[in-house]
Amino acid sequence: MSESRASTRDVEAVSLLLGRPPSGRFHVIVRRPDGSPVVIENAPHLDDGTPMPTLYWLVDASLREQVSRIESQGGVHRYEDEVDPEVLAGVHEEYAARRSRLVTRHDLPQPSGGVGGTRTGVKCLHAHVASFLAGLKDPVGDLVAGEIHLGDLVNVEQHEVEVVE
Repeated sequence: MSESRASTRDVEAVSLLLGRPPSGRFHVIVRRPDGSPVVIENAPHLDDGTPMPTLYWLVDASLREQVSRIESQGGVHRYEDEVDPEVLAGVHEEYAARRSRLVTRHDLPQPSGGVGGTRTGVKCLHAHVASFLAGLKDPVGDLVAGEIHLGDLVNVEQHEVEVVE
């Protein structure tokens, strides 16, 4: 993540999707072909210095709603049972390492944990889907993505369109 803030257009779009202004720096790393934000990458600290454990945040309203339905039907426990705990621990470690590489304020308390701030298991399917869409080899995110309709996505880092039916 660069030191620059998101564009005014992205801040407005993400504010609308979140129902409030973002509390820290971010940039959009996955979009719809029309430019709408799908996944944002957050800075490791909010503007007030509070640690931000959630590196990748799923902001697309349709995807959030689809994942929420799965969570409301026991999806967190189901996927936690389906994925090898050692593989999941590796995902948490990689997520934390990616976030640590972005830290610029070493004088502040640091965010901890892996996907969604947890150290073990599965806490939030939204966070796993976001990390998967951001390019992390997240088996939970992969499984959940297979159950929802992702639609057309543009990975901003790779500048390619991925069509998922």
